[in-house]
Amino acid sequence: MPELVVISGKGGTGKTSLLASFAALARPVVLADCDVDAPDLHVLFDPKVVERSTFIGGQKATIKPGHCVACGKCEELCRFEAVYFDGPGNGRIPKTYRIDPVACEGCGVCARFCAEQAIEFAPAEAGQWFVSETRCGSMVHARLKAAAGNSGKLVHELRRRAKDLAGRNGQLILSDGSPGLGCPVIASLTGADVALIVAEPTRSSLHDLERVFHLCRHFGVESVLCINKWDLNESLTQQIEARASESRLPVVGRVRYDPNVSQAQVHRQTVVEHDPKAGIAADIRDLWECLWPRLTPTRLSNHRVSS
Repeated sequence: MPELVVISGKGGTGKTSLLASFAALARPVVLADCDVDAPDLHVLFDPKVVERSTFIGGQKATIKPGHCVACGKCEELCRFEAVYFDGPGNGRIPKTYRIDPVACEGCGVCARFCAEQAIEFAPAEAGQWFVSETRCGSMVHARLKAAAGNSGKLVHELRRRAKDLAGRNGQLILSDGSPGLGCPVIASLTGADVALIVAEPTRSSLHDLERVFHLCRHFGVESVLCINKWDLNESLTQQIEARASESRLPVVGRVRYDPNVSQAQVHRQTVVEHDPKAGIAADIRDLWECLWPRLTPTRLSNHRVSS
């Protein structure tokens, strides 16, 4: 089924608020919160969890105090300063080594070279992911533990589950990507049908927009641009649109600034639900009307052939 991913070169551009409004306009849809490092889509939809799974993000090392002889080899070899000489005694020695699970990067060097085989190197739970029901359809989302890695792997799992759910009912997938260019962004982007890049009229957004557009082009994903809060700096908005035109990046909409967006969030509603008659709600509906034709199966098929 078609998938629209909403991304941005920097955080705070309003991509989550826009995607949530799209879900309200196009319901029922399948939502995927791929911003797993800082998920917040659930705030607007109050999801009811129906399925819960453990995410194994890698392996972690732990020292078995009863086997440790305090030789110090693990501390010597650890490049991440995760080993500390403050572990419990074991009857033979008063103090053993301990590995900080947050600082441990799971490289396994300490376990490989421990002559006493006192280090256990085992799969570690990095978080959980969920399938939930919302007023706009099914939603897949996750919660990573502090300092947990492999967020790109988790995003891949979320998108796989979202495609399974969408395939059952022929629904559109709306994916909320992470800001920036890191692994979770790449995992959100690859294989998507259309990417909506959300920018704001600031210098940093202009710079980051160019980078994320080149990322979309690298992976062959059709991308379009929306400028959110465009009226805060009309001159810079025009510069962004001019730069987009030079790069042949279609501009599909402008969305005005409206302080009532915060009020909608306080009420756990999307902008178009909170005040359907507001100017910003009209802007978002116009934006969605420009996006929807790009997500039809015939349009997508023709685009892939021409690409």
